[in-house]
Amino acid sequence: MAEHGGFSNEDHPITVEPTGRPVRVEVDGRRIAETTSASTLCEAGYPPVHYVPLTDVDPALLRRSETTTYCPFKGTASYYDLVPEGGTVLTDAVWAYEEPYPGVAAIAGLVAFDPARVRTEPVGGA
Repeated sequence: MAEHGGFSNEDHPITVEPTGRPVRVEVDGRRIAETTSASTLCEAGYPPVHYVPLTDVDPALLRRSETTTYCPFKGTASYYDLVPEGGTVLTDAVWAYEEPYPGVAAIAGLVAFDPARVRTEPVGGA
């Protein structure tokens, strides 16, 4: 039985798998990132979340936030504000688990984007 921060994976299943195709991240039609190295995290009853390497996001668009949150299954998340040139600052729109629990170690070095404000989706073939 896999453990996530002391919780059973059977009670709260989480998988992290390579997405298998390019992923594009956009805000208001402007490309924020594009990668062929994305991973998709599927957690319990939540919609899948695409995580992209932080190195594939333009660092000029990110500003470290003081916000952190805790997930008993993944660990502590740190946040970034998304600061698109000439656009509205999107506070805490990006998060990362810099030291995730071992069961989700594959998301270390990756970031995810708030789906209500940022479009993140696979592109190309199935």
